[in-house]
Amino acid sequence: MDIKNLITFIHVAELNSFTKAAEKLGYSQSTISFQIRQLETELDSQLFERINRTVVLTEKGRDVLKYAHQVSKLTRELEDHMQNEKNLSGHIRLVMADSLCDSLICENFMEFRNRCPGITLKITAAGTEEMFRLIDHNEADAILTLDSHIYNTEYVIVKEEKIGMHFVTAAGSPLGKMKSISVEELIKYPFILTEKGMSYRRLMDEKLAEMSLEIQPVLEIGSASLICSLVEQGVGISFLPDYVTDQGVRSGKMVFVNVKGFEIDVWKQLLYHRDKWISPQLESVLQYCVKREFSRD
Repeated sequence: MDIKNLITFIHVAELNSFTKAAEKLGYSQSTISFQIRQLETELDSQLFERINRTVVLTEKGRDVLKYAHQVSKLTRELEDHMQNEKNLSGHIRLVMADSLCDSLICENFMEFRNRCPGITLKITAAGTEEMFRLIDHNEADAILTLDSHIYNTEYVIVKEEKIGMHFVTAAGSPLGKMKSISVEELIKYPFILTEKGMSYRRLMDEKLAEMSLEIQPVLEIGSASLICSLVEQGVGISFLPDYVTDQGVRSGKMVFVNVKGFEIDVWKQLLYHRDKWISPQLESVLQYCVKREFSRD
C-alpha cells in the first residue's frame, strides 16, 4: 500500500473536497481521483460518497481514516525522530476569542519563538460559531474558545477551565461602593462592551433576554484591554473575564460590581478536530497555549 495514497486520502477527508486536496498537495485533480480509486481497490471498500459534487466519508472510510492517521503519525515521527524543537518548521493556524489574543501573544511569545524559531503562526479572532466552521473545514488547526461549555465527540479537548466573570467599574465610581445592585438598576449606567454576538457578550445578552432586559452600550469594541483602560478612566462599566481585569483590580483602579442574581458559566477550552493529525509542530503550539492560558498563578 502506497503511503502517498493514504496521505491524499487524509487530505480529501479533512477538506471534504478532491479539488481542495489537489490544490493543497500540488497534484492534478485526476491524480487525486486515481490515488483514491487505487486505495479503494486495494481495500475493496468505498471510502467516500460522491453526490452532487459533495464528498463525504462512508462508515468504512471513517474507520480507514483512523488507521491512516496512525500510519501518517508513525511516518512523521520516524522523520522527526532526530530533530529537536529548534529544527521543527511549519505553519500553524489558531482561531480564538479576541480577548485571549493579548495574553497568548504579548506575554513571553519570544520564549516560544526562541524555542521553535521554524514554526510560524497565523492567529485569527472569531466568534465561536465561526471557529467551528473553520475547524470543520480544516481551515484552522486548533481553536481556543471562551463560551458556554462545549462537548462534542467530533472534537478533542486538550485543556479546559471555568472562567470567572464580573461586572467592573472604576474604583472611584459610586457603583463600586454599593454592597449590591439589581440588574434592572445596573443597565441604566453607561456600558462599554465587546461586539454583540461574541462569546461572553452573547452569553450575557442571552441571560438578560431571559429577564426581558437589554443593554444599549455607549461603545462596542473588540479589544478587552482597551475596554479595561476606559473603565479605569470612568468612561463606563463593563462585563469582562477576571483574567482580563485582574491587573486593574489588584492595582486598585477597578472594582467588581456585586450584581444580585446574575451568574453566567463561561469556559475556556482548547480543542481540535478528532480527525486532525497532531504533528510535532502543532503539538508544540498546543503545549504553548496550555502553558500560557491554563497555567496561571
